[in-house]
Amino acid sequence: MDSDQLDAAFAALANPTRRAILARLAQGHATVNALAEPFDMSLPAVSKHIRVLEGAGLITRGRDAQYRPCTLNTAPLEAVAEWTEQYRHIWDTRFDMMGQILEQMENKNDE
Repeated sequence: MDSDQLDAAFAALANPTRRAILARLAQGHATVNALAEPFDMSLPAVSKHIRVLEGAGLITRGRDAQYRPCTLNTAPLEAVAEWTEQYRHIWDTRFDMMGQILEQMENKNDE
């Protein structure tokens, strides 16, 4: 995944409504109306969120007569996961250090 695609995926994921839409699509395809149902916003506003997700490649829209189901595309999410994975060792090291400091503090309190 190139830098522009990764940027688009992160920008799309930055919004809680779009993350909720993706969570719903993780359960299976859905129409725009079904995706809009739990939100207190207009259908055009939900459609805008869907266009952002589609532009980032996170969802695809099919065509079945008048029915245009949205489907989750996991490839960009996998690329985001791969990108973040390269930083895991940094966080693991920091959490290990924090654990050691907390243990030292706990030992001092026990004395």
